Amino acid sequence: MIELWHCKDARSLRALWALEELGVAYDLKLMAFPPRLHHPEFLQVNPLGTVPFLKDGTTEMTESCAMVHYLAMRYGRGTLGVPVDDPDYGDWLNWIYHADATLTFPQTLVLRYGRFEAKDRRQPQVVEDYTQWFYSRLKLVNARLEHHEWLCADRFTAADVAVGYAVYLGEIVGLAEHYKPQTRAYLERLKLRPAFQRAVAPGVPLWE
Repeated sequence: MIELWHCKDARSLRALWALEELGVAYDLKLMAFPPRLHHPEFLQVNPLGTVPFLKDGTTEMTESCAMVHYLAMRYGRGTLGVPVDDPDYGDWLNWIYHADATLTFPQTLVLRYGRFEAKDRRQPQVVEDYTQWFYSRLKLVNARLEHHEWLCADRFTAADVAVGYAVYLGEIVGLAEHYKPQTRAYLERLKLRPAFQRAVAPGVPLWE
């Protein structure tokens, strides 16, 4: 059975959401954030001390978008996955990796220097700069959603799980007030999915 180490609303939500969409059995290891502080024994499992961490037999993974890719191709090529010979395969891959490398990266800096650091170490200018960076990097999403319900292949896929998490995290961080109408509508469609609702429920918020 797949094992997934997860903190509520962290990037591990991508993998948990994908598992719920696919209906794959899993064993959820729920932890408080950040796990390396609250669960020092976790370092014996994942020396990085980060979530997500996924085990599937002998396979061990630490990258959330790679997990979504892996799960889609191994367990759901006809649903979340796009076959390699499909004309949309490259587009699908690009959206999956765009999700973390381009969208989630600036959000992590907004979170760190706006909420997680001690008050005397917080940096409002960093928060402002990377907030604007995030909005700038959201342009491709805004453009695609202006004329499409989903990001690629004319259906909900793993690309929407990967990017959808970043759009959802933006709401948690307080960035959604400046979303374009089509991106706000996209987020609301995602949040109505039963698999998303099941995945987002367990755990305590990233901060009180």
